[in-house]
Amino acid sequence: MPKILLIDDENAIRATLREILEYEKYKVDEAKSGAEALELLAKNDYDVALCDIKMPNMDGMEVLTRFQELGKNTQFIMISAHGSIETAVEATKKGAFDFIVKPPDLNRLLVSVRNAMDKSGLVQETKILKKKIAKKYDIVGNSESIVRVKEDIEKIAPTDARVLIVGPNGAGKELVCKWIHEKSERANIALVEVNCAAIPSELIESELFGHEKGSFTSAIKQRIGKFEQADGGTLFLDEIGDMSISAQAKVLRALQEHKITRVGGEKEIKVNVRVIAATNKDLKEEIRKGNFREDLFHRLSVIVIKVPSLDERKDDIPLLVERFLNDIAADYGATPKSITPEAMKLLQDRNWSGNIRELHNVVERLIIMSKDSVTAEDVKSYALN
Repeated sequence: MPKILLIDDENAIRATLREILEYEKYKVDEAKSGAEALELLAKNDYDVALCDIKMPNMDGMEVLTRFQELGKNTQFIMISAHGSIETAVEATKKGAFDFIVKPPDLNRLLVSVRNAMDKSGLVQETKILKKKIAKKYDIVGNSESIVRVKEDIEKIAPTDARVLIVGPNGAGKELVCKWIHEKSERANIALVEVNCAAIPSELIESELFGHEKGSFTSAIKQRIGKFEQADGGTLFLDEIGDMSISAQAKVLRALQEHKITRVGGEKEIKVNVRVIAATNKDLKEEIRKGNFREDLFHRLSVIVIKVPSLDERKDDIPLLVERFLNDIAADYGATPKSITPEAMKLLQDRNWSGNIRELHNVVERLIIMSKDSVTAEDVKSYALN
């Protein structure tokens, strides 16, 4: 049953609101002061709090402000007999869901409560989903090299420093980028990804910066580029070593000036973007060959994270295999299979040129092709050829 907390120093108002809300099948608790309200909010989980602003000792605004420090999900609807636009704006800035003037219109109040309930439910579902995603895409491993990567992420994420992630294909560079974003101040805004190797050189500038209608033959309408889509968030430039020289020049300008211009346009557009790049190439060698701009390299590589190959962290293979056995079984709606020690040893001794991505594919193949348990014979038949 949905729970509501009434916070008001007037007994008559609390009694009236309780009667209305209980008639609507809500469970209701009461607090006659701000201090009592904070005590109840700390002990219990409420979907919605109806909070009077004008109260002695501690007013509703202070209750709202101090409640935010608890990190809970209760939606606050502020109520006041002294309503003004300024008060409503202040309440909203402090995190209130809605502001209602006394005496409240009952239909308006009930609609606001229902909407707040909906938001409370969505916020809770989002938290649960984020936890599931975080668990599924966790960086698995206890080897020295992967622990160092995790430590680097913790240090780097809260800053806005640009990061260059280097490592072989399939090693998990994209995963490192996702965790930097998730642990950053920009986590609630978009992480926009661009695979520079997958976009033809003649289209990469349009993809990154957008274009105006009619700027080239197939530009039948205006397009917003990835830099604008990532405004306020993070832009991940995967396989940056495959970007054309002309696009590199524009990216360099965007990093220097925090401005972009759409293809075929003249207007400069301000963007606030944290750029994280990744490559499997030796960019210093690419600079010597004339394929990559040295000034862009220095702009991108404020922090460099090296993601080790799987062959450099073979002690992590048992942990990875167990994780994949569980995750893939969950995706299939099946019971996870076990794996014999002999089979695990064979997987550890194998060379993994495709790294984590290859290991995941092999485990999926073994799950499909083996019986109740993955054996050494299964590995020899389906993973070593």
